[in-house]
Amino acid sequence: MDSFSSQQNAIVTGASSGIGKATALAFAKAGINVALVSRSPDLLQTVTQACTQQGVKAKPYVMDLSEVTKIPAMIKDIVADFGDIDIIVNNAGMGYTNLLRETPLADWQQVINLNLTSVFQCVQGVLPQMRERKKGTIINVASIAATQAFPEWGAYSVSKAALLSFSKVLAVEERSHGIRVVTISPGAVNTSIWDTDTVQADFERSAMLTPDLVAQTILQAALLPAEAVIEDLTLLPSAGTL
Repeated sequence: MDSFSSQQNAIVTGASSGIGKATALAFAKAGINVALVSRSPDLLQTVTQACTQQGVKAKPYVMDLSEVTKIPAMIKDIVADFGDIDIIVNNAGMGYTNLLRETPLADWQQVINLNLTSVFQCVQGVLPQMRERKKGTIINVASIAATQAFPEWGAYSVSKAALLSFSKVLAVEERSHGIRVVTISPGAVNTSIWDTDTVQADFERSAMLTPDLVAQTILQAALLPAEAVIEDLTLLPSAGTL
């Protein structure tokens, strides 16, 4: 394990598929150790093995981030088990489509919990040791929907707009402690989010960003020298927003 001690350690949430999986692999290829968080043990194991093959330390941690009250303690357990965390990529989230007037309160709260409150709780879990060490990079994956209005994406858009605001306040609060906060807002990305029960949308998926493209952007933001930060980055397919 000593050979890993000088490398950076990262937590990636939603690491079993899509942007999270691509980010975990991109980090591993760049020599960053990865603690992989997801609620899908089988998929997580596959990604962990792929990362380990790149010569880094990689471990799976099965967590359901919708259980928001349990998150800070679970993140602290990961830190204790895996080692001090230099980077956290808060990528886990859900898609949701419905007219605002027809969105049940329970659905609204589920979207806000997973896309916003779980990030807040992951940050609270990881911040103490980042503050102690006077360094750390927090990367939050938002969406173009944070700043552009799309019909039937109300609850989702609100959750991502709030995440953007959360990131901005966190950045100014933690800057003096050597902690950087980055928000990546991709346009549509070709992931399994489009196949989930909570999303009813028929877009041309071949025109979307790929998870690998988003992952490379996240990696570049993470590897930027400590003297600089990409605070807010919007990433679109060259063909434009769908």
